[in-house]
Amino acid sequence: MPQHDPSSPAAVTAPTVTAGGGALTLEPAGAPRRRRRYTGTRTSPLQALLWLGPALALIVGVVIFPAYELVRAAFSRYSITGLRLGGAGGRNFDQVLHHPELGTVLLNTLVWVVSVVALTVLISLALAQFLTKDFAGRRFVRYAIIVPWAASLVITAKTFVLVYDYYYGTLNLVLTKLHVISTPIDFLGSDSWIMPSMVLVGVFVSIPFTAFVFVAGLNAIPHDVYEAARMDGASSWQVYRSVTLPLLRPALLVASVLNIIYVFNSFPIIWTLNDRNPGFGHDTTITFMYKLAFKSAEKDVGMSAAAGVFNVLLILVVVMAYLKVTSWREETA
Repeated sequence: MPQHDPSSPAAVTAPTVTAGGGALTLEPAGAPRRRRRYTGTRTSPLQALLWLGPALALIVGVVIFPAYELVRAAFSRYSITGLRLGGAGGRNFDQVLHHPELGTVLLNTLVWVVSVVALTVLISLALAQFLTKDFAGRRFVRYAIIVPWAASLVITAKTFVLVYDYYYGTLNLVLTKLHVISTPIDFLGSDSWIMPSMVLVGVFVSIPFTAFVFVAGLNAIPHDVYEAARMDGASSWQVYRSVTLPLLRPALLVASVLNIIYVFNSFPIIWTLNDRNPGFGHDTTITFMYKLAFKSAEKDVGMSAAAGVFNVLLILVVVMAYLKVTSWREETA
């Protein structure tokens, strides 16, 4: 095999095409590469700080400082009125881990998050397919669907309290008139019905955002891909399974992760629908944390802060595990 000799005439005179100054120039092969000089105006550190200052101040004030205070409170001892009495070491974490209702709360959280996110994604997929079709009144339907997302969660939850009410609720009235049930159901007081009732409200308020994320994802899929699949003889189900779902995967990933975080931290729905029930039998970790500080026999801000630290760690672990399972690195590479 012939060896390359840089000193040979052919190597010296053979030109290569490079771009310099926006125009193509010819340089002899083997010539040392010239380093480009940056001709733009450099931003001084002070100018950069002025541009980034508001964002940095917001991050420090809204994220870093509250996180610091949360960790500080978790290692502190407080009186029943909230006065800091000094350090507590790891006592608050130990008390949270040995709380008799912690197992029930974690199970409720798992059922709540998995049920709401799974049902939301499935219903939103079907709804997004419907919203991408061309039909009369499509714009009106889209506006109507976005309303629950724009409304306050407390107002929505209070509305469903009226719908679920045992004595004068609309749902019991309709089911009784239709002879589906003979006696009213205590949707918010029964151990069997309270969680399904809360899940229904969680799905109701989560669908608008998720459906519109899927609509954007479906509209981004090129029509050429569908035409090619149909020319190959693929059925509707094969097109959906082999074309739509794989190309919709980034939207599915974003919607699922955001829903997990949103549903996990959803306080107004759980608190508003479950406030009439004593104890922790139907609480999730977010309302468990609140009750530890203000509504339970403990009334311990330190324990509540320790539970808050566990909440942050738990949601980080769940999100990272989900991203790992769905091969997030491959999608973002």
